[in-house]
Amino acid sequence: MSLLVKSSKRGQTMVALEEGRLEYVGFSAYRLSLGETLPVTAGDKELCLVLLSGRVNIQGEGFNWENLGDRHSVFEDKSPFAAYLPPGTDAQVTALSDVQIAVCAAPGSTDAGLAPRLIRPEQCKRSVRGKGANTRYVCDILPDSEPAHSLLVVEVRTPSGHSSSYPPHKHDTDDLPHQSFLEETYYHQINPPQGFVFQRVYTDDRSIDQAMAVENSDLVVVPKGYHPVSVPYGYESYYLNVMAGPKRAWHFHNDPQHSWLLDL
Repeated sequence: MSLLVKSSKRGQTMVALEEGRLEYVGFSAYRLSLGETLPVTAGDKELCLVLLSGRVNIQGEGFNWENLGDRHSVFEDKSPFAAYLPPGTDAQVTALSDVQIAVCAAPGSTDAGLAPRLIRPEQCKRSVRGKGANTRYVCDILPDSEPAHSLLVVEVRTPSGHSSSYPPHKHDTDDLPHQSFLEETYYHQINPPQGFVFQRVYTDDRSIDQAMAVENSDLVVVPKGYHPVSVPYGYESYYLNVMAGPKRAWHFHNDPQHSWLLDL
């Protein structure tokens, strides 16, 4: 089965991971026009709504967050607004402009008594990873240092001609503190949007080995294995990562064949 989920150019749903495709991670992304609404139901999952671009109101029982959003594109040097919704939460997103919004999902629990909360841009930790043509810009939206049951969410911008999620690493073995088991999805955007990036997903035994040309708003599924990204000259890459597994910790293992790159 292909690990590439192609996006739709029309309709409210830009791309969605098929229900049950992964055990822990769910993902969908939507486009809304001014005045359109998107109902969101957490059910037995926890959700993180990430406002990719545009302005919205988000309303539900006990919360009313108005006039959120101040970036026109994911390629602006700004962190997003986001919202954490615990299990059992219903919400409605109302577009105050043209909007793109992602709904990230993972198994939830009511044991911790977490409440819906708004995540403001200034709460997101920003950092730079790598060096040279491996430099990329990271924004932690829902890291393991912030409260949630299993969900981890981060976005990454990668400049033209650079590599990302590189050297190749994986997190598919429950062997803490050395490595954690986390499924993952990559939601991609490209600037300009007619471009593409390359992503490979592969395991040590090559039981999975797929190399994909990924276009704007496509989704890549990473059930296990290494998953590097390469950005052709002339285009910028953005991706939104959603990770979840049995334990909420991000510990990865570099591909030993390529770990020498860390010494450069």
